[in-house]
Amino acid sequence: MAPRQSTPPAVLTCGEIRTCLLPARQALDIRSAAQLLGLRADERVLLSERPGLYARSPDTLTGVDCPLPSANGARVRAVGTVTAHAALTEGRVLQTSAHCRMPGTGPDQRRPWGEYLVRPGVVEPLGRLPHEAVAQGVLGGPRHGDLDVGLIADGLLTRVLRHPLLDQRPPFRSRPTRLRWAALPAAPGEGPSLERFTLAEDELRTVRLRVPEGTSGAELAALCDDLALHDWLLTTVVRMLDGLRLGAGAAQDAGTVVRTLRPAVDHLLHLWMPGARVGRELAALWDPLEERPGFTRQWQALVQRIRDQLTLHALPPAHREAHPAPGPPAVLPRE
Repeated sequence: MAPRQSTPPAVLTCGEIRTCLLPARQALDIRSAAQLLGLRADERVLLSERPGLYARSPDTLTGVDCPLPSANGARVRAVGTVTAHAALTEGRVLQTSAHCRMPGTGPDQRRPWGEYLVRPGVVEPLGRLPHEAVAQGVLGGPRHGDLDVGLIADGLLTRVLRHPLLDQRPPFRSRPTRLRWAALPAAPGEGPSLERFTLAEDELRTVRLRVPEGTSGAELAALCDDLALHDWLLTTVVRMLDGLRLGAGAAQDAGTVVRTLRPAVDHLLHLWMPGARVGRELAALWDPLEERPGFTRQWQALVQRIRDQLTLHALPPAHREAHPAPGPPAVLPRE
């Protein structure tokens, strides 16, 4: 194998994440999670029990040799490897994530494969990289034949979902989400910043970041995995509540409300821990989302609404609507 090459500074790091409910009736324990995510025989699954059960597969590499997506139509060929992994949170929420880093310039001709393999997760352009146009192309969605890290995340998700441990009987219905992200260099002397978080159609979210030079792709991927997890939690719980007609005149009986909302209590409400697995240097990027739109404020409001509804529908029907007791007739003052 060729000697390890030094990795040039990245001017663009990008990735895509799939987040979904694990299709299993019971949440997996830590041992079963390790079996599910054992994607490579030569590396162990990362397991953690604090602050919650978490399992992360070893990284896998996918070789690519294709044009890069570009908003201005530039056709830049790039060669290298994309890093991907799968993760399971509390034995219940499955994520697959793929990402790569791109230097500002590369050789004019393709190198031997050995030189790319010793720099995992680096996709090198042939010539100069128009990083702004490529970042816009990544977030806007690649054309057919362009580099598409989302397809790599999809492929890994399909592989994990075929595991015989999964009985394909999830405890409730939900939809997967996609989060697509791109990180560009911050100005000299400036810290990381979240420039934009967008909810798009078809369950797609896009995130644009600025980070100091030297920020690792693994750290960025961990941040975006965390954003994707909590966005999926919010989206899923909102849909649970939207599926009910609550309030006066609602058609659902108490049993329907409890059956619909109980899974949130059993499987989701305890998972809310923004930033718990994000590196210290990037943890502050959660702050803009807490200020506006206010992820945790919305989550707390949803949690309280679910608990109120479950409490209300646990009462006997006669007590669900409070009517004032009749009192003596009002006496008008004499003029």
